[in-house]
Amino acid sequence: MDHFELRNGVMHAEDLPLTAIADAVGTPVYVYSRATLERHARAFKAGLAHLPRTHIAFAIKANPNLAVLKVMQREGLGADVVSGGELARALAAGMAGHDIVFSGVGKTALEMVQGLDAGIGQFNIESEEEGLELAAIAAVRGQVASCALRVNPDVDARTHEKISTGKAENKFGVPIDRAAGIYARLAAQPGLDMRGVAVHIGSQLQQLQPLEDAFVKLGELIAELRANGQSVTHADLGGGLGVPYKAGEVFPSPAEYGAMVGRVCGKWDTTLMFEPGRVICGNAGVLLTRVIRVKRSSNGAPFVVVDAAMNDLARPAMYGAWHDFDAVQPSGTRMLANIVGPICETGDTFAMGRDIDALEAGDLAVFRTAGAYGATMASSYNSRGFVCEVMVDGSKFAIVADRILPEAITAAERVPDWLE
Repeated sequence: MDHFELRNGVMHAEDLPLTAIADAVGTPVYVYSRATLERHARAFKAGLAHLPRTHIAFAIKANPNLAVLKVMQREGLGADVVSGGELARALAAGMAGHDIVFSGVGKTALEMVQGLDAGIGQFNIESEEEGLELAAIAAVRGQVASCALRVNPDVDARTHEKISTGKAENKFGVPIDRAAGIYARLAAQPGLDMRGVAVHIGSQLQQLQPLEDAFVKLGELIAELRANGQSVTHADLGGGLGVPYKAGEVFPSPAEYGAMVGRVCGKWDTTLMFEPGRVICGNAGVLLTRVIRVKRSSNGAPFVVVDAAMNDLARPAMYGAWHDFDAVQPSGTRMLANIVGPICETGDTFAMGRDIDALEAGDLAVFRTAGAYGATMASSYNSRGFVCEVMVDGSKFAIVADRILPEAITAAERVPDWLE
């Protein structure tokens, strides 16, 4: 459920017509619903409420906007970060250092220092080499870094190949059959407190079985580590629950996920850690756009050219992803159309041969389920600048990220004097 719905023939975000936002700030613009963010965060927490010890860290990469993070912080969530920049955002949003988990295969020495300075709760170590480097840095500083070892369970998440992270050929984690030895060697390092293990097999999962397969393997590893005399107090189960991008799609609910976790992991006697992202913020945002023109085609469906583009919403061009596309003020008639943006790339195509609300030049429409991996993946390609972001709260809204105009980007560039 989200809070984007038609009222009196006009799509609203909560109690505010989207036409009002377009009039005030222009298009394209990302629109987030505070009520939807809160509802989804609470639904995820409720699905895990029966588990004795849990820690939930919002995956900032899904949507790093500070206002979104503040909503997560007010809902009691920590943060899962994958860069020093995301760590800084988590802290700026008021998230406590001990509630932050630092993941990612390429942490630099500087980022490790940033994490230590912030007193983060856990580094998810992705290789023995990374663990040894972190141990050395912490020891020199007279600190001990709390860590979990991320393992690669060689489980196919059955999702898009570019967001699958748990197969042997993926770059993430250490091979699970080598994990016990690596864990023992790292546990012997004076700069590390190896407190647990971690796994994350991918994003946008539509089935629970791959997650269960990975968790079963993780449980076997925990038993092996303890049999070898190692301490394991935390198990990070990652994220990955998907959301429906097409109307009518069905995905596992947080309650169904939580029931599976309880059945498979409930007797581990560990703090179970979770890193939800898309499942909380995906349906909490839309990309509001305006039709520039409808270009008639000599070869079938017309092209509906909108002012949003692949630099604003990259998922269709990058993954071939589907986003439902709806008129803000539907007339009740339909058309078959190709939905494209203005960028000079054939890849700037959102949909081909799509059955949509009939649209004309000047009409407003939305790409739904754009609250995750939308604005955060934007670029200034074709010198278009960066899209604006707003958050709605009831009948009011606020700009939560300014539109960055092309001239502002140009102003940050320099021509060396030897080219003058």
